[in-house]
Amino acid sequence: MVDGSNRPYIQESEGHHRRLTRIVHFTHSTTKAAGVMLLAAIAAFVIANSPVYPEFLHFWHADVTFGVGSSVHTMSLAHIVNDVLMAVFFLLVGLEIKYEMTVGALTDWRQALLPAAAAVGGVAAPIVIFLLFTAGSEAASGWGVPTATDIAFALGILALLGSRVPTGLKVFLSTLAVVDDIIAILVIAIFYGEAPDFMWLGGAAVILCALALVNRKHVYSLVPYLGLGVLLWLCVFMSGVHSTIAGVLLAFTIPCRTNVNMAYFHEWSLRKLREAEEAFDPDSLVVGQHEFLETVREIAKVTRHVVPPATRLEMRLHPWVYFAILPLFALTNADVCLVDGTLGDPFSNPALYGVFFGLVLGKPIGIMLVSFIMVKAGVVGLPENTTWGHMLGAAVLAGVGFTMAIFVANLAFVDAATITIAKAAILTASLVAGIAGFLILFLQAKKAPESEK
Repeated sequence: MVDGSNRPYIQESEGHHRRLTRIVHFTHSTTKAAGVMLLAAIAAFVIANSPVYPEFLHFWHADVTFGVGSSVHTMSLAHIVNDVLMAVFFLLVGLEIKYEMTVGALTDWRQALLPAAAAVGGVAAPIVIFLLFTAGSEAASGWGVPTATDIAFALGILALLGSRVPTGLKVFLSTLAVVDDIIAILVIAIFYGEAPDFMWLGGAAVILCALALVNRKHVYSLVPYLGLGVLLWLCVFMSGVHSTIAGVLLAFTIPCRTNVNMAYFHEWSLRKLREAEEAFDPDSLVVGQHEFLETVREIAKVTRHVVPPATRLEMRLHPWVYFAILPLFALTNADVCLVDGTLGDPFSNPALYGVFFGLVLGKPIGIMLVSFIMVKAGVVGLPENTTWGHMLGAAVLAGVGFTMAIFVANLAFVDAATITIAKAAILTASLVAGIAGFLILFLQAKKAPESEK
């Protein structure tokens, strides 16, 4: 029999809290997030090739008007997903990058050197392959499409293999994907924005300075950062630079330290717990025990602030981004229609081959070539318990380019048919790379000695 005193909740509510815990675990699972996005992409593809597609398009292209006075703007629902909600996705990406640069894999340059260099190779090779197919055509402007790895899908597929994959390989692929995201963000910011309006860009710079000042003044509440972040998004949006970049800029201004004196916190919390214990009357209702409740509220307030603002925001955003925003993005952007004849002859469009082979061949070639050169030159070694077979599997998985690749395709191409063809190539290449990478790692795990598993 379990001692009831060891349970933090009353027996009647334990079932409810167990369900909440399961929901939290579900919404923080990379594999399940990738599965939900995959279902959304499949749904979009099915709808795009069904009789209800015109109504589907009409819904997502319905206009929403916002603004005050003369500053009134109209955006379609699809643009709200791509320009507003995806800024929240980029905010989360920025927070994850900041974490890696602060306490994660990117803090140790020796550990980060191999995946960072491999990521550069995994960007350069797809560009070369893409341009080999598209040189001299209008499609050449889409060279940035096959350069990005979808971190959620790649790590989700890797997670399916569980402990059969060496931990060192997981760190390698995670770090590579983070550096890949940094490069993709720079590519979007530098090459795929409009000619900037310097007045609005100046406004964005002023707000960014204000955010930096708030950080420097040791403000640890998220409210001023998010409030200024909305203004930053508006200025970046109006400037012509893609508005999602505002999310990344905001992320780097949010504190990743705590304002609690951790050297004193342990002693303080023990003292407060003793005060709460002394103030508590087991024979009275808690609602009437004011001294006890005041002490508990103080403990809760300080304990909450132990968690840095950046971490609190990342934990709150994660389920919304991966289980709402990204599935919505997939639903509105994976609608590849093959039956209405608007694509003409897709096999005559060089973008199809440039994107497909850039992801399926360019990514693994670039990653493996750079990794091989660096290891054989003695600059770095392979990750612990990792073989070249493991490296090949991870390099092939890096060819899964779903979210970022589709995002760049929408920015890079003007012609609607080329955008759709590029999306078809992305989806096909990601499917091929995902299955091939999984099989390579699965076979590698089967033939590995038991001691390495």
